[in-house]
Amino acid sequence: MATIREVAKLAGVSPATVSRVMNGTAKVDDEKKNRVLDAINKTGFQPNQLARALFKNSSGLVGLIVPNIDNPFFSELAKIIEESAFNRGYHIVLCSSGNNTDKEQSNIRMLSQMKADGIILITNGEHTEQMLQEVDMPVVVVDRHMTDGGEIAFIESDNYHGGNLATQHLYDCGCKNIVCLRGPQEFTSGRLRYNGYKDICEKYNLQEMYIDTEYSFEAGVKAAELMLEKYPHVDGIVAANDIVAISTYKVLKSKGIRVPEDIQLVGFDDIRFSSLMTPELTTIRQPISRMGQLAVDIICNYAEGVPYEKESVLDVELIQRETTKVQ
Repeated sequence: MATIREVAKLAGVSPATVSRVMNGTAKVDDEKKNRVLDAINKTGFQPNQLARALFKNSSGLVGLIVPNIDNPFFSELAKIIEESAFNRGYHIVLCSSGNNTDKEQSNIRMLSQMKADGIILITNGEHTEQMLQEVDMPVVVVDRHMTDGGEIAFIESDNYHGGNLATQHLYDCGCKNIVCLRGPQEFTSGRLRYNGYKDICEKYNLQEMYIDTEYSFEAGVKAAELMLEKYPHVDGIVAANDIVAISTYKVLKSKGIRVPEDIQLVGFDDIRFSSLMTPELTTIRQPISRMGQLAVDIICNYAEGVPYEKESVLDVELIQRETTKVQ
């Protein structure tokens, strides 16, 4: 394998100039740049992927940033995105921000330096909209609707309809004291799901009851315990997502509360675990495959100059299983 000094010698420039061409950190005149690129090509100094980025202004890479890879919803979505991107001739660079804005920004900077052809972003960051206005590559935001984030498109499920369906189903199952374990209200997903719940409560003159939670297992446990203290008469639960629903079921079972006989439970997402647990979880299904495929298609269509939808709100459906029982 050739070294940077050998490339520099062949091109008749300094190693620093080779570095500048590779990283794009400073302007190099076209004649020198072409000599460096030719030397890189002849020596095989750089991997093919970087050579592609230098010669064709395309790395063949798409960045995927998720807030938490531990969440099965994000890992299932990532799997679909990776498969869809591969079928379109692209490779995925997966980054997990860990719900950390600084790490998210670092990931975006890294992808920019790698000359990624675009970013598929799933974010819980509070300052993401402002940050995206400074990004010089196409960004598709999934599972969140931003008002002015600089993204080229956004994709989300019909979260309002999902909250509506879940609450209506519990009412149809005979529940009259329905608690919403609602997701973060600063995000459109949590806010719209809760609005769907709230409007059904208003429709049937039910008391509106909620406990705030995050989208994690640990947060779900705490929320479920608080719910039982604050609303001991609860007979139906709309969970923020399937993970919160699963943690809630664990709390209920530990206290000898039967599901669905004593309390009925509905999740949101339809991750694979929801059909593997016992009892199987009634949930609202997000079209995960469609969301992932559409995100990749938009990035590719943008690069190819093909028209695409800038706003996509995909329908959801109720999947009834064993944690609810229609009377």
